[in-house]
Amino acid sequence: MSGFRRGVRLGVDVGTARVGVARCDRDGLLAVPVETVPRTDAAAARVAELAAEHEAFEILVGLPISLSGNETSSTADARTFAVAVAAASGLPIRLVDERLSTVSAHAALRNSGRTQKSSRRIVDQVAAVVLLQQAIDVEKSTGNPAGTPLPDPQEIV
Repeated sequence: MSGFRRGVRLGVDVGTARVGVARCDRDGLLAVPVETVPRTDAAAARVAELAAEHEAFEILVGLPISLSGNETSSTADARTFAVAVAAASGLPIRLVDERLSTVSAHAALRNSGRTQKSSRRIVDQVAAVVLLQQAIDVEKSTGNPAGTPLPDPQEIV
């Protein structure tokens, strides 16, 4: 565990209607749900507020890649949202492959006895927990942060 960076991270699952947010503790032991943010023009600012409230040092944004490994319109949407969160928060953003995180979240909720309808309000948070937990587990096992850093917007120009 020598390469693991201590500190709170936020995990973000970007959807078209809602954005799920999760956080982990300073030691990266456990990811827990934080909030489901309505997908409005204020969503990126709210994620930035949550990052500040929880004293996060980085934000991991789920990047929905198709099972075949291709990017989709949802991938482009998540990248755009990640850029907005970076601008609002000033924090480093890492893009993490989130294939199957929502599927895993639905399965976990189903296994706990919840119907899909009763899960709708929290499935995005659970998906954020799944992607964040996977990311911190990867970093602990490899010593390398999961995902890829979002390029600095000034470097893209």
